[in-house]
Amino acid sequence: MAGNPINPARIDFTTLRLFCAVAQTGSITKGAERCHLALSAASRRMADFEAASKACLMERTAQGIRLTPAGHVALQHAMRLFQGFELFSNELSEYSSGSRGHVRLWANMSALVEFLPAALAGFLQRYPETRVEVEEQLTGDIVRAVVEGMADVGIFVAGAPTHGLNVRPYRVDELVVLCSQAHPLAAHDRIGFRHCLAHDFVGLNRGSSLLNTITTAAQEAGFPLRLRVQVRSFDAMCEMIAANLGIGVLPLGTCARKLGPWGLKVVHLDDAWARRQLLIATSANRTLSGSASLLVEHLAKA
Repeated sequence: MAGNPINPARIDFTTLRLFCAVAQTGSITKGAERCHLALSAASRRMADFEAASKACLMERTAQGIRLTPAGHVALQHAMRLFQGFELFSNELSEYSSGSRGHVRLWANMSALVEFLPAALAGFLQRYPETRVEVEEQLTGDIVRAVVEGMADVGIFVAGAPTHGLNVRPYRVDELVVLCSQAHPLAAHDRIGFRHCLAHDFVGLNRGSSLLNTITTAAQEAGFPLRLRVQVRSFDAMCEMIAANLGIGVLPLGTCARKLGPWGLKVVHLDDAWARRQLLIATSANRTLSGSASLLVEHLAKA
């Protein structure tokens, strides 16, 4: 049966550090100097340490201090404790600096498809211990999530209410008309949106900021939006447009790679609203974690 355990309250890290220094230098005097302690204080700490350990840890010889077998065991455990404390300290420091952590990022479809893949890849390569949880959401939901604390960082199109948020510019995307090569609009390189309203449209589902944008533009032009097909993604829009079921308005970056292989044509819009400012938003009422701050700075500079 084991004897009475050592009371940890009688041993602190200063004493353990001193014990290691004495063992390494073979001298209480040199150990005290290394730990910036007075010799009398160091001697008292070593005596208290041995008393708390209930064992003889050191032998005093003419050549200096020599560890006993029990002292060697104590040294091994002291070194492990210091290594554990160093790991503990370093990991907490990584969380406070932001190099390790968890960030919840909500973004609209345009940002998620056009800009975030490359930006997040660069961020995670630099901070591999940080986990970024990404969700694609509608603009209104993103704003509410950041305000209410469900998301740390949000990216959406300018124009939504931003009360309770800190916002900064992110990127600008260009909206273009996408049509099949067989469509009459394929003969144009640029066009005003009002001239597109004589044709059927493929659009996103209700609630998307992009659908709201073109619906508002149609109303201002005085023509109805002939929405023939509604889908949930840009890829699905491109498939429907390639099948000549209608034309669509999409961010240029989301469809640029599909033009040749899918038989699609981009027609640029003359309208000012076709260039949209994306914003990065964080809560104005909560302090960002270190990792979230690093992500915001990285995205702003990307």
